Amino acid sequence: MTGTSSYPHLFEPLDLGFTTIKNRALMGSMHTGLEEAPGGFGRMAAYYAERAQGGVGMIITGGFGPNHESGGLAKLETDEEVTQHRMITSAVHDAAPDAKICMQILHMGPLAWTDECLAPSPVRSRVGMFAPQEMSEEVIEKQLKDFENCAVQAREAGYDGVEVIGSAGYLLSTFLVEKTNQRTDQWGGSYENRMRFPLEVMRRIRAAVGNDFILVFRIAAMDMLQGGMSWDEVVTLAKKMEEVGVNIISTHFVWHEAAVPTIATMVPRAAFAGVTGRLRKELSIPTITSNRINMPDTAEEVLARGDADIVSMARPMLADAELVNKAATGRADEINTCIACNQACLDHTFAGKEVSCLVNPRACHETQLSYDAAVTPKSIAVVGAGPAGLNYATIAAQRGHKVTLIDASDEIGGQFNLAKQIPGKEEFYETLRYFGRMIELHGIDLRLKTRATAEMLKDGGYDEIVIATGIEPRVPDLEGIDHPMVKTYIDVIQGKAEVGRRVAIMGAGGIGFDVAELISHKGKSAALDIDIFAKEWGIDFEHHPRGGVTGIEPVVEKADREVTLLQRKATPVGRGLGKTTGWTHRLTMRRRDVKMINGVEYLRINDAGLHVMIGNEPQVLDVDTVIVCAGQTPLRELYDELDGSGMSVHLVGGAFEASELDAKRAINQASYLAAAI
Repeated sequence: MTGTSSYPHLFEPLDLGFTTIKNRALMGSMHTGLEEAPGGFGRMAAYYAERAQGGVGMIITGGFGPNHESGGLAKLETDEEVTQHRMITSAVHDAAPDAKICMQILHMGPLAWTDECLAPSPVRSRVGMFAPQEMSEEVIEKQLKDFENCAVQAREAGYDGVEVIGSAGYLLSTFLVEKTNQRTDQWGGSYENRMRFPLEVMRRIRAAVGNDFILVFRIAAMDMLQGGMSWDEVVTLAKKMEEVGVNIISTHFVWHEAAVPTIATMVPRAAFAGVTGRLRKELSIPTITSNRINMPDTAEEVLARGDADIVSMARPMLADAELVNKAATGRADEINTCIACNQACLDHTFAGKEVSCLVNPRACHETQLSYDAAVTPKSIAVVGAGPAGLNYATIAAQRGHKVTLIDASDEIGGQFNLAKQIPGKEEFYETLRYFGRMIELHGIDLRLKTRATAEMLKDGGYDEIVIATGIEPRVPDLEGIDHPMVKTYIDVIQGKAEVGRRVAIMGAGGIGFDVAELISHKGKSAALDIDIFAKEWGIDFEHHPRGGVTGIEPVVEKADREVTLLQRKATPVGRGLGKTTGWTHRLTMRRRDVKMINGVEYLRINDAGLHVMIGNEPQVLDVDTVIVCAGQTPLRELYDELDGSGMSVHLVGGAFEASELDAKRAINQASYLAAAI
């Protein structure tokens, strides 16, 4: 069975009247950081062209501002900027003449990275850098003209359309909500007046660009704000957008300042598609749904249910540029699945860094990292089938090298086999499925349950040896560390250690939080059940109160344990976690009554419990279990044995650097080494 017949709805063309989108797969907007980087337009051209060639029906770029005050973003306003943008549109249309590309117009409003930021009222966002300036009538008129000009310039630059974002707490959405629009003139007060600015933006754009240009409006279908937009207001706005000439309504969920996760790996797949489906019934124009749709079977299910006309997959297109082609040709098992970790994409975006992808470091680096066929194929031994070893082995084999992959375990995956056991991190199973398929596809000689020795490698006739043996947990030099109540995080996660009712976790890095999640969790993973997810985060999908959350109290199931998460650093516990996901973990721990204590000095462990010093005060934590998450040390004995032997030996991953378990760094390093061999 071909892929297209497996996904009939996904590969059905969508007729807009004046043009046709060849399938229902959209690469949604994602800011990459290339927009503002020197030479970024050439790199974006390669990045978008590769996705167009990969089979996607339509692409929406990262956001570009209509003027200076829109945010510190790259903008499209002048003829010179039009010339830059033509690099992108030409590359996409040359790569796939039947692919569409639209530019997102983003005015960040009160979230702009400038003290000249604007808003309908001077209400500072909880996540904004500056208090915004209230817009005068003259300033409002200027913004309207600049939106119109930006869309006209986008058409001139060769785009097939534009998307205007009216959600997330950016400028247009702040007009819609009473909390951020406290005006009493024609732009505020009644909902009719609060709608006026976004409607006027779209009306002017349609009048300026004509009727044969795709116009998408991104609406906050459920903004997750206490006192946010009501369902009737969402429907009214969408219908008005249809009246002023919008071709497609794209549904968005959550403002950036809302306390509900919508994109983290703990969110069930397609969790919000039903909201789009409800809105779709009210409209006669197509709708786009998004958020946590990362595989073609999920996209097909959404479309088959009638929850949307188009499915947006932004991060999944970072993870695998060929996602759509693989689905179309019956190769879904070869898709490198987005695991929604956010570590190299959204965390980078919000830190002002260039975006990439943990499972695919080539993303946004297509001109800098290529996997060309090897000129001289070599025989390579890779020792260690964790993330670094797997990535090195599969890329080297893809390039034509003969690769032998050796691991003492009975399965591939290394530390990923621990991650997949944590509730909310089930997507790691997909990464291991992908690597397993790549091993088969590229003919890698996989030798599990095999402990590599220096003699074996010396006698193997290998041209290159790559040591990816990973790490071992660091054992603190602490009196009583061998006490029976002390457990390693590996034994706890693997279910080999019994955990009592009163638990202290030594170490509050990523592993410490994972262990706390595991042992404080009760019942089914919320990532696998939308009802549990909605209950835990206080969302009412059925009745849709204002924002979807107003008046709804989160209800969290928790294990019958007293858990204390300890950190030596004096900084707030969990500060080092990812910017876009760390807050969800900290909030979850608080809701499960996990105590989080910083500035801890560990003294000793004995039958009385864990002795510590907190704020110059000695304390004894009366616990029956101490779980050690106190860092790692590299496993490089094999490398040390081979180094200086005259063989070509390389270190990669945790064996190279084990200061923190960092799959992003390990996979990135392995990718560049494998590309260069």
